Amino acid sequence: MQFYFIRHGQSLNNLIYATTGSDKGRSCDPELTETGLRQAELLAGFLLEEKINLTHLYTSMMIRATSTGAVIADRLGLLLIAWPDLHEEGGIYLNNEDGIPIGQPGKDRIFFEENYPGLVLPETLNASGWWNRPYETAAERPARARRFLMDLFTRHGGTEHRVAVISHGGFYNHFLSSLLNLGNNHSLWFMLHNAAITRIDFYPDKTEFVYQNRLNFLPRELIT
Repeated sequence: MQFYFIRHGQSLNNLIYATTGSDKGRSCDPELTETGLRQAELLAGFLLEEKINLTHLYTSMMIRATSTGAVIADRLGLLLIAWPDLHEEGGIYLNNEDGIPIGQPGKDRIFFEENYPGLVLPETLNASGWWNRPYETAAERPARARRFLMDLFTRHGGTEHRVAVISHGGFYNHFLSSLLNLGNNHSLWFMLHNAAITRIDFYPDKTEFVYQNRLNFLPRELIT
């Protein structure tokens, strides 16, 4: 299996933090900025020009990832499949007046069907929103990464599939920590810029990191 981990394009929350150094005013589920949309378009063009020929494309159900995935799916003629476990740390939440994160519902089936009609949704998604549970604690995140890895190998292990997922920088670190058996080392951080790609090839007898945080398809002014 050739595996491609792709971070979403720049979101409105990314822009807020980059310009203010604060999360004040953040959205629980931000959309892409104009820069983020352009990053997604250039990323899709790179995948097409490189003739990577993806066979499967999955996305987090957070809007910044789904929007990035929709651009790629449209350009490459692929089916875009929602994979809830690809979400960012914490899930869908907002902080209350005391700074305590409170879980929010997330988008529901009607929203996705109206705005992303080509997206394959989980059968369990209904009108209550795809998240609709408490804030995901730090202790819960490594287990989710391990679960994702197990599910990934169940679906595609031992195949010649070329699989891409659109996800998030925080989850990327939990994913790599789980894959590399690093434990919960909070002093170690794997950088993944917006729209960047990491390729990992899985063989029966070995695993090869082909590249990490690849950005050469973006002009300098669009690197965020």
